Amino acid sequence: MSRGFTWIKEYAEDGKDRSLPQRKTLSSAGYDIAAATTTHIPAGKTVLVPTGLKAWMESDEVLLLTIRSSKAVQKHLMLSNAVGVIDADYFDNSKNEGHIMLAVTNFGAVEQVILQGEEIAQGIFVHYLRADHDFHGDKRQGGFGSTDHKE
Repeated sequence: MSRGFTWIKEYAEDGKDRSLPQRKTLSSAGYDIAAATTTHIPAGKTVLVPTGLKAWMESDEVLLLTIRSSKAVQKHLMLSNAVGVIDADYFDNSKNEGHIMLAVTNFGAVEQVILQGEEIAQGIFVHYLRADHDFHGDKRQGGFGSTDHKE
């Protein structure tokens, strides 16, 4: 199975030419993730920025999302949760197909505009370990922010 990115159905079928996230240099850890639509983020507010992406990975991996440093410094933007966590079972969930949305907060004094196709975040695939007495819980039932929802 490995890992990678693909488009959710809405974006895969809209006929627009888009590029899947890529690492920009040989030693880059992160895959640059772009906004799927132009999004306005008022000063002091948080907005969900759609990426149009979903990601698949092995069951013992996670995709970590961080804001690109240039967006933090130049546009005063940050991810609301500091680091986004995309679990392996988020892919193709029944609520939103696994659509990766970025909760972006504008901590600056003026509205910021993220243009469609503008790279705003980085995704880093990471292997993680489980505790010896791990309890895995139930099957995921929801989409964005749904880990506490049970079957």
